[in-house]
Amino acid sequence: MVKYNKNSIFKKNFLWGSSTSSHQVEGRTFNQWSVWELENAHRLAHKPYSYLKTLSNWDEIKDKVHNPANYVSGEGVDHYNRYKEDFKLLKELNLNTFRFGIEWSRIEPAKGVWNQEEINHYHEYIDELIKKGINPILNLWHWTMPVWFTDEGGFAKSKNLRYFKQYVKKITQEYGSKLDYIITINEPNVYASYSYLTGTWPPQEKNVIKFVKVFYNLARAHRQAYKVIKSINPKIKVGVANQVANIQAKRPHNLFDELSTKWMRYFWNWWFYIRIRNYQDFLGMNYYFTDYYTGRIEKKNPELPLSDNGWYMEPEGLYPIILRAWTRFKKPIIITENGLADMNDEHRQWWLDESILAMERAISEGVELEGYLHWSLLDNFEWDSGWWPKFGLVEVDREDNMKRIIRPSAKWFASRIKELDLK
Repeated sequence: MVKYNKNSIFKKNFLWGSSTSSHQVEGRTFNQWSVWELENAHRLAHKPYSYLKTLSNWDEIKDKVHNPANYVSGEGVDHYNRYKEDFKLLKELNLNTFRFGIEWSRIEPAKGVWNQEEINHYHEYIDELIKKGINPILNLWHWTMPVWFTDEGGFAKSKNLRYFKQYVKKITQEYGSKLDYIITINEPNVYASYSYLTGTWPPQEKNVIKFVKVFYNLARAHRQAYKVIKSINPKIKVGVANQVANIQAKRPHNLFDELSTKWMRYFWNWWFYIRIRNYQDFLGMNYYFTDYYTGRIEKKNPELPLSDNGWYMEPEGLYPIILRAWTRFKKPIIITENGLADMNDEHRQWWLDESILAMERAISEGVELEGYLHWSLLDNFEWDSGWWPKFGLVEVDREDNMKRIIRPSAKWFASRIKELDLK
């Protein structure tokens, strides 16, 4: 029987937390992405970025946008060495859960070669979380891969799934007894699209056939990983973190807009979940976007309000996407990412407040919602955008010894959790 706090609709063991990924915070990684950064930093710094120039914060970010150093992860925010300090911040923020990434390239730097020193590091990392009473949620793959794996063709080749399977087996054997949750793959729809359709991310290919292969192979990789994890520890809850959007018709009741919307909901939101329907214990959902589509499958979003990186903000859109996912799959749901770029902390409290209200509404209608993990705990490296977008509950001053500063919105979030007596 689910128990609820008398003052809250959330169950008492609700997972309140935040998320990170290894490459975005650890620093000093060597993988296919770090190699690509060095090769492309100059090009990225000299792109026109016309869409950013229309934003109100352009004067604040333009120097960083056009600086090649912005596009190199480098030292990261030194989370690899300062994780104990960062875990203290979790406690200060009344968070009981932390989603983190294992960096595959650290664990297996060469094919079939396991780095025991790095394996021990993540043991110490997980043990520290448990020691502090924080529930660790391990993410196996968040877009970065060992260079040797990409040299073999990465996920575009079915035969390479055996390498991922071996990695999953090793990780589960090492850490499985300490974990309640494992996320296998982060945002397969985003990775496949940006790497093989738009050609924005490494390996920068525009190849529809490869896109289909990669998307399908990632679904196969998850199913195989699920079986491996369950064979080692059946008690671990396994899922993915798929990016979902609250996709709406630009002109409600317009036949063409509605057809476009239905197609995008299926392709973007549900296709991957359907392929792994019987191989997931929960639905991990990353929500950032409400998108309005025309009959030509073109996004036509309102012009305001916008986050620092120009994304239209509609945090209350979390409610309908949760409800649709629950209606379709009837699986427990964890919001595995949710947040915004907001360097001056102008909108984050509003975003958090609206997100909490959206979750309360969904729960009141019978949705089994297990947790909410805000992106991100720390300001981090935002892939091909680099360092200027600030998603952190905690600001990191990389020019002042990586100084951590809790933002006012994060303090509000901590007090809200305490009010709900959910710690």
